[in-house]
Amino acid sequence: MRVAVFGATGTIGASLLPLLVREHAVVGISRGTRDDAGGVSWRQADATDAEAVRRALEGVDVAYYLVHSLGSSDFEERDLLAASTIATEAERAGVRQLIYLGGLGDTGEDLSPHLRSRIETGLRLETGAVPVTTLRAAIVIGPGSAAFETVVALVDRLPAMICPRWVRVPTQPIALQDTLGYLAGVCGMEQAFGRSFDIGGPEVMTYREMIERVAKLRGKHPLIVEVPFLTPRLSSYWLHLVTPVKARVARPLIEGLRAPTVAREDKIAQVVPLEPTPFDQATRRALEAQS
Repeated sequence: MRVAVFGATGTIGASLLPLLVREHAVVGISRGTRDDAGGVSWRQADATDAEAVRRALEGVDVAYYLVHSLGSSDFEERDLLAASTIATEAERAGVRQLIYLGGLGDTGEDLSPHLRSRIETGLRLETGAVPVTTLRAAIVIGPGSAAFETVVALVDRLPAMICPRWVRVPTQPIALQDTLGYLAGVCGMEQAFGRSFDIGGPEVMTYREMIERVAKLRGKHPLIVEVPFLTPRLSSYWLHLVTPVKARVARPLIEGLRAPTVAREDKIAQVVPLEPTPFDQATRRALEAQS
């Protein structure tokens, strides 16, 4: 099949391309120009530009939507506009399947703008006639993942850290290689058309436990003090000072910590049988890739 990847230069997209080229003709789509290489043909398009998207989707059977505007002040509006454009133009181009990587988290009034945006983006993609396959994940453990690299930076730079009390909220991190395996596995699979799947690693833990597990693998023992008054805004400024993550990215990520991000079902195992990678193994692999 001819497979297009929107967001092909991002953390997930760039890692997914080598898997897809093994079985498909792959088109990488980015906002800037790139030379064809590694079995990938590149096309230029901004996901909000209908005419450019229309050209990029010519002859495409399956399209991945891995675009995220996190870091911009209007990321919610931009993501919805992009999703609408993709849904409309994919239908016009005769695309057979859209594949979207969203986020775990129940709907509700307390949902953060970031997590709410991921859900609403998926719903907007579904407004077209092209069936959408949605995979919903929490933190991805791998190099380039903003959330994971924030945790590593905290562990490496701070012997003690003050954390908001919601670091005790449960999450279900997933290894980068498992995320890629699921994404590649549902490509063109009619059994997955029009369905949503929760994906996660084999362990549920709190964010504090995740920090402590990473610290142990790093040979460190940071003192963690939980306080009730550290707001997302203050937390984002603090992270901006001590980690590589910018405040505009950190703040929506931190706001999302207040909601549990745990898989509610494991239907994906029936569609893509994959042995989930344990957290420590995934973390070691990610740390080795960073060094």
